[in-house]
Amino acid sequence: MDTLRIGAGVGFYGDTFLPAIEMIQKQAVDYVCFEDLAELTLAILQKDRARNPQEGYTKDLIPMLKATLSDAVKNGIRIITNAGGLNPRAAADRAIDVASSMGLTLKVGVVQGDAVLNRLDEFMPFQHMETGAALPGDIRSRALFANVYLGARPIVKALEQGADLVITGRVADPSLFLAPIIHHLGWDWDDWNQVALGTVVGHLLECSSQVTGGNHGGHWDAITGLDHIGFPIAEIQNGDEIIITKTPGTGGRVSYDTVREQLLYEIHNPHAYRTPDVVVDVTGARIEEVGPDRVKVCGIKGTPRPQQYKALLGYQDGYMGQGMLGYSWPDALKKAQATESILRAQIARLGVPVEEIRAEYLGYNSLHGPLASDQYADQLNEIYLRFAVRTQDRRAAEQISRLMVPLALGGPPTASGLIGVDRARGLMGLWPSLVDRDPVDQNVHVTIEEVRG
Repeated sequence: MDTLRIGAGVGFYGDTFLPAIEMIQKQAVDYVCFEDLAELTLAILQKDRARNPQEGYTKDLIPMLKATLSDAVKNGIRIITNAGGLNPRAAADRAIDVASSMGLTLKVGVVQGDAVLNRLDEFMPFQHMETGAALPGDIRSRALFANVYLGARPIVKALEQGADLVITGRVADPSLFLAPIIHHLGWDWDDWNQVALGTVVGHLLECSSQVTGGNHGGHWDAITGLDHIGFPIAEIQNGDEIIITKTPGTGGRVSYDTVREQLLYEIHNPHAYRTPDVVVDVTGARIEEVGPDRVKVCGIKGTPRPQQYKALLGYQDGYMGQGMLGYSWPDALKKAQATESILRAQIARLGVPVEEIRAEYLGYNSLHGPLASDQYADQLNEIYLRFAVRTQDRRAAEQISRLMVPLALGGPPTASGLIGVDRARGLMGLWPSLVDRDPVDQNVHVTIEEVRG
């Protein structure tokens, strides 16, 4: 049986696609999946779409296609991506323009139907998936988008119709990778163990270099070649096991530790990792190094897919105003803390309508928060105070950084590096829910368009 090879193209919006270029040029894969979306990404794309209705897809899609599409078509490598974001139709139109300008002949598949903002009445009360609360009217009135996390089926449909490039909206991360496995190997949708194994392929590859030694928590300093890190590749022959490796001749590492670390990443319940296609149980997983940068994974089990999709609604939730001001030794932390006290007092005295205040000390507790050790707090060389507020009033948000400017002279000594003057940033709230599958599936559709060079 031929070995199917699937590679990771990117792991998030903004990730480098240089490793994908190398992967394609070396013909190391049959499919490359570019996983661009996260909850934060949808919020970013909504801001783009608000400025221009023809946007709403990731802006790295076009340069990525210009860099990879010609070699991919030449080498018979098919590309799948959810970079369509909130506007897969517009993304596909731009992709077709790119392919035409390059003189390429290929089929472009577009998956639509994940957007449900205009159909919310069908899914009310749209209960919060964690609290069970019904969607409040005031939040619904401020809703900007609502999208369902689709599964692999519509992508498989596009591949069955010959799509060389598939662009989707919000499809669940691992489903991008499961689709070519189901299509290429002809797996049964109801063989839950196989579908679970294919989903684990997606879960291991979806964060790109996080499974090849990047962001690694164990002996990270012993991993070489991070300047030329390779992106992961999964090799699949059957429904019992997979091999995780990486592009030949690249840096990084695929090992027992890097694979098990990614396997447990963000799955919440290892007995029941819920995806649109299957519920995965990884508690019986067996991981074994079978060669240099080659790790076998087996023992994955699955149970029937959930009867509901996850959905996410984003809504306008006020503004953030912030500024940063730095202080040097001696007493750097003490100076920053005094500045925080001054700002809080001024906000109270002036009646600035803020709903929440957050103060962090970069160099002390901005990452560890209340767990930060104060053992050497009085010896710190430099500290930056980040002072931020949340408010429903844009002018109040803009006022925060202006309050910081006079403290360069009127506050503690050695103030420097003021950042963020007069900036206010719109905030977006997120409301997750679970919705019935049938009304969603009835509106999902796949379009295939042929480009002839």
